[in-house]
Parts: sequence; C-alpha cells; structure tokens
Amino acid sequence: MHTPPEQVLTILSTLRDYIRWAASQFTKSEISFGQGTTTALDEAAALVLHTVHQPYNLAEAYLDTTLTMSERQAAVEIINRRINERIPAAYLTNEAIFAGLSFYVDNRVLVPRSPIAELIEQRFAPWVEEDQIYRILDLCTGSGCIAIACAYAFQEATIDAVDLSSDAMAVAEINLEKHQLFDSVTLYQSDLFANLPPDLYDIIVSNPPYVCQEEWEQLHKEFHAEPDMGFKGGQTGLDIVIRILVEANTYLAEQGVLVMEVGSSAQTLQATFPDVPFYWLDFARGGDGVFLLTAEQIQLYNELFISALN
Repeated sequence: MHTPPEQVLTILSTLRDYIRWAASQFTKSEISFGQGTTTALDEAAALVLHTVHQPYNLAEAYLDTTLTMSERQAAVEIINRRINERIPAAYLTNEAIFAGLSFYVDNRVLVPRSPIAELIEQRFAPWVEEDQIYRILDLCTGSGCIAIACAYAFQEATIDAVDLSSDAMAVAEINLEKHQLFDSVTLYQSDLFANLPPDLYDIIVSNPPYVCQEEWEQLHKEFHAEPDMGFKGGQTGLDIVIRILVEANTYLAEQGVLVMEVGSSAQTLQATFPDVPFYWLDFARGGDGVFLLTAEQIQLYNELFISALN
C-alpha cells in the first residue's frame, strides 16, 4: 500500500475518520490480528489513538475532535507501517494492555494477550481463597505482565517471575519499574524451576511455549515478528508443558493450583494424558486452551507425567 494522496489528509479530519479509514485499509490488505486486538477496528483505534497520545479507552465524545495536519500525517505513517511491514501494532506503539494495565513491549517479548488476564482479574475465583494466597509463581513471564497483574490482584502476596530469555528479563524489569513493584515481584532468569529457591507456591501460573513445529511454520508474518523462543514447544508443542507438569509437584503448596495456557495444543495434551481430568477454563471475553489442576491432582498423576518425558 502507498501513502494516500494528499487529498486524503485534507478530506479526513477527525479521530473517527482516521480510525475508520485505517480499519478499511487493514481489511483491504488482509493483515493478521490476534496480538492484543482481534478486529480491524480495534487495531485501528489502538494505533490512531497512540499517535495523538490518547488512552485506549478514550471517551467516544472525543472521537469527533479534529486532528492537526502533523497528527494526520503521523496516523497515516503508522498505519502504512502496520500494513507494509506487518509489524504487530504493540511493537509500533511499544504498549500492550493486559488485565486493564499498560505494559511496555518490544520485539524481545511476545505481545501480551493471554485469556489468563480475565482469571487474574477474578483473583482466580472460585479456585482459591484470596486471603490464603501468599506466594505466586509466573513461569515464562516474558514482559512480566502476568506477574505484575497478579501483584495488583493479590497485594499481600509475593510473586516470583521466571524466564530463560535475558531479553525478556530486560523488558520485565522495565515494566517492574513502570509499575513500581520491585518490592512485590522478584525476577529470576532460569530454565523453569532450575534457579528458584525451594519455596512452595499457592498459585503457579504459566503461559509457556506450546506451538508445535508444523503450526509454527504456518503462522502469519506478524507472529514471526515475535521471538520464536516464546512459541516453539517442540515437535508436538508439549516439550515445556510436560516439564512443568512434572516439576510443579515439588513447588506447589498443599492447597495450591497450577494454571497453564496451552492454546492450540490443548487437544494434543488431553490425548497424551487421556486419564488426567484437566479442567478447561471458560472465559467470558473469549479465549481457550487454559487448564487448571490442583496440587493433589499433580501429585496423583506425577508418575504419568514423568513417563511422558522419556
């Protein structure tokens, strides 16, 4: 797509105009969504509002305000980049919204988008007693969004956030500084549990790499702009998932729960362990492939999980 002719900059004047126009251009160009937004209109709003330094939840009444010429040019430029370069919108704005919170993101981490956000906002009810949550572990933390959202939801708890990637650790540190949560959240660069102290956690939550090799190769260009380390879960997608299932047995408190997103590998996981009663969670805002197991269940099926590693 080429930059619109000069008359577009004069004909289109309001925020609403540019959001509508961007959505039309996105649809026409068949760009891919799913990295924080799911529709052309939402993606357009996120980008255009960013260019004029307005929040994503700006009141509708302001959409009819007139943009200056420099603001219009900035909107057109970022819309063109989204189409021509297929860069995820969150990387263009360096911002993603997760659980109602703003996070810094760049191409060192996946764009936050897990349905686990909804579960955090509900404080994992009815699966845990809110006042009985003292320690939470976020495995494969990436930008730190899950750990930080948990710190807001459970203000009396301490949270450990783990990632193997040094790049992810750097971005997570930016977000800890942004939210001033260094007293609540501790970062560990670690291969899952390897460098953690021998503590027990009331909640272990994880959005690990779970995409199988075949699916990875078929993903749209936008997803290949994200770090492949955050996607690739081996030939079946379950390499890291099974390791977590095995090792969580040592780190879950007696009444603890494990919550993990496995997305498109949910069917493969259930087929691999047909006797395990994974509880697949439902989300009002959409999303699936997230299961919950209790500490008791993790212990009961531990030998089964171990056998799958061999």
